[in-house]
Amino acid sequence: MDRRTRRAICLFDVDGTITESRQPIDPAVRTYLVDELKGKAAIGLVSGSDVAKITEQLGGPEHVAKFDYVFAENGLVAFKDGEEFDRRTIVDYLGEEKLQTFINYALGYMSDVRLPVKRGNFVEFRVGLINICPVGRSCSKAERDHFEQYDKVHNVRKKFIESIKENLPDIGLTYSVGGQISFDCFPVGWDKRYCLRYVEDEFKGNIHFFGDKTSAGGNDHEIFNDPRVSGHTVTDPEDTVSQLNDLFF
Repeated sequence: MDRRTRRAICLFDVDGTITESRQPIDPAVRTYLVDELKGKAAIGLVSGSDVAKITEQLGGPEHVAKFDYVFAENGLVAFKDGEEFDRRTIVDYLGEEKLQTFINYALGYMSDVRLPVKRGNFVEFRVGLINICPVGRSCSKAERDHFEQYDKVHNVRKKFIESIKENLPDIGLTYSVGGQISFDCFPVGWDKRYCLRYVEDEFKGNIHFFGDKTSAGGNDHEIFNDPRVSGHTVTDPEDTVSQLNDLFF
């Protein structure tokens, strides 16, 4: 169906919303979105992850291209109908001196943190943000799940963010917790609301966002509460499909 005949757009977080955290999408959910929902509304993805991770979770570039819009890294890397059309970088915003000050502080902080396990890849540099992972992104699925439960008790990520804010108050970044093991660091205003500039005119008054981290501190919170958006909190992909059925079918 021509996008011009669809007056609404549904924007989806990825982890915890249309997939389990960092897991491949259930093919049934993918089919539902691109074969059924797309006939009722335009569809888009909004993720803090880079496009490579989104592509991996969706099952390949041919599936990603079926979404009308894909906003990787909160929209700093933007795709329409499978083609990239805009890009912004955190290096341009911060400059090398501030960037290294921030990375050095984060690495120093993590060198003093004791956790049940530590693995590799603690700082992941992306186009529009820096992802900080105290346990290390190369942890196993079992270690990922264990850290998530440990973090709920010990607030590892929350304390880390508080320390950055206290020690680097003028760095020009803001922070949000997403997924199970990490948090995103990005320029003020470069949260998931950034992507709305690309769709607000075309779908004014009819922008729906679905996410699981919509409470304060979560990486879906800002876009969920934006006045341009109808926000929907979901618990998992099954709940997402259920809410879509109620809204559009």
